[in-house]
Amino acid sequence: MSPSDFPDPETDHGAGGHSESLFAKIEAQAQEHRARDEQAGSGRNLDSILRIPVLMQVVLGSATMPVANLMKLGRGAIVPLDHRVGEPVDIVVNGRIIARGEVVVVEDDNSRFGVSLTEIVGPATADSNG
Repeated sequence: MSPSDFPDPETDHGAGGHSESLFAKIEAQAQEHRARDEQAGSGRNLDSILRIPVLMQVVLGSATMPVANLMKLGRGAIVPLDHRVGEPVDIVVNGRIIARGEVVVVEDDNSRFGVSLTEIVGPATADSNG
């Protein structure tokens, strides 16, 4: 894959509809790869690869503390995280940051959280985080 195969974080700004644009870009790239595979006769089945499940996590922040302090935690304890309120959260797929976003309440189900993507992290930035 070349750097041009990944979304450009410079042109992907703002909230709302970003998850659709990310998926649209991935689908467009997949179609390009399928067309190249068919022309080259490589026989690779990209559709099989696109069905592989990946683990997506939203990281609100992290904290480091000695085991002694960890053992003292109980119900109602508050653990301060390294991210501040209002800062973007990291969207991590298989251990790599792929995007950042804002925590939102899902419109269809007010009892669930979601993430509105605000930034797509390019491959150069993503490679430096794990």
